[in-house]
Amino acid sequence: MLTARERMRQAEGVTAELDTALRAVGITLPSLGVDPVSCASGHLAPLVELGRCNLDTARRLAGVLADYARTAVPGHGEEERRP
Repeated sequence: MLTARERMRQAEGVTAELDTALRAVGITLPSLGVDPVSCASGHLAPLVELGRCNLDTARRLAGVLADYARTAVPGHGEEERRP
């Protein structure tokens, strides 16, 4: 079982990876961070707080995810939705 410190380190690492990936596509989530309470618990999985963002950021994030779904997820492309 991981210690609270190790759980916090893991959560910080994943949060940094997510921040880097989002910034690579031009998205910044200003409230992105680690939930320290979940990292201290021995029973809960560590949580990453995505936080709040403005409408423009939410729209850009939705666009990036939609683009990804169209190209990488079978059954989500526009051509497959047509009867």
